[in-house]
This record gives sequence, structure tokens and C-alpha cells, in this order.
Amino acid sequence: MRKILVLVFAGLFAGTVAIRASHAPLTLAAIPAPPTGAQFNSDGKLVRPEGYRRWVYVSSGFGMSYNPDAAGNGAPAFTNVFVTPEAYDFFRAKGTWPDKTMFVLEIYGSTSHGSINQKGSYQESLVGLDVEVKDESRFADKWAYFDFNNSAKTASALTPGKNNCWNCHDQNAAVEHSFVQFYPELLKIAREKGTIKSTVHLEEKSR
Repeated sequence: MRKILVLVFAGLFAGTVAIRASHAPLTLAAIPAPPTGAQFNSDGKLVRPEGYRRWVYVSSGFGMSYNPDAAGNGAPAFTNVFVTPEAYDFFRAKGTWPDKTMFVLEIYGSTSHGSINQKGSYQESLVGLDVEVKDESRFADKWAYFDFNNSAKTASALTPGKNNCWNCHDQNAAVEHSFVQFYPELLKIAREKGTIKSTVHLEEKSR
């Protein structure tokens, strides 16, 4: 009789543990990390990167333009830049970007009026998503650029390979095809590693 009772209580205990486990909240360790490498479909189009906000945040810009004649529209955009964690770690060690590096630049419209805000601007709604990929085996010019609208799930690389985006980055970006001059923490590393292009001038203009 005692052996039967022990077995019954053992079964009840195991059932209780199983029920509690099934209702236990998910921990961060249980949440699968999103893929950080570029994913391409059978047509060679880049699949919209998901979960990039869990990558390394690089920096943000506000109302930036490389065109001196560009006119403001009264509501300049915010741009937020993210890079894959593996590429970030490599850059910290070497000051350059490894093959398969991917940057995401999300573009948000801005507003100044809402809630308790009285001055300045804040981000409002997603306007677009730009992606830059370094893949030496896939792209003859190493770096390729992709433009996603709000709903697009895939995007083709901008053509031709050496398009306006490619040329601008090639000529003006501080390190390879990345505008490290606008990313303060990465700029420190590039200076330490001596990887800033000799053709790019970073000196501040007098005010």
C-alpha cells in the first residue's frame, strides 16, 4: 500500500512540474535570435531583414543631406543605422568590415507636435528602409545597395552595380563604403586602427 501511495504522489508531482513548465514565461534565452546574415531568394533578391533592431545600433542622423542645394521641407527625416553583430565585433578588432557585412538604415518621418512635447523633434512613422551588403562572391563591386518601401518583402540590388549610391560611398565614406565619420564611436576605432581613407577629409569646418 505504501509503495502505491509513493507512486501516486510521484506521478502527481511530475504532472504539477510539467504544468508549471508549460505555463512558464519565456526567458530571453528561449527567444530565438533572428538571422543576421543577408538572405536571398531564388531570384537573387534580398529578403527584407527582420529583427535588425536587435543588431548593434550605430548612430542616428536628423535632416542630413549631402547636397548643399537641398531645400528643407519643414519636416526633416531621422535615419537610424544598425549593423550585424558579427561585423561590429570584427570592426572593433580590425577597423575594417568583413565579407557579409550588412547595414540597415531605417528612415522615419519627424514631427514636433504631440503629447507633452513643446520643442525639438521626435520620430513618428517609418518611411523607408535602405540596406547595404558587402558580399565579394555575389557582387562584382563588393558592395550593393537595396531600397525597401514600407511593405516590400524583397528588393533587388540597385543597378548598375556602380550606381549613384555606390559612387557616393566609394568616394566619400571614411572606411570602405561606410560613413564612419558620422558614427562617433566607430570613428574612434577607425582612427586608432588607421583605416580611414587618405582621400577623405574629416576636419571640422570653422563656424
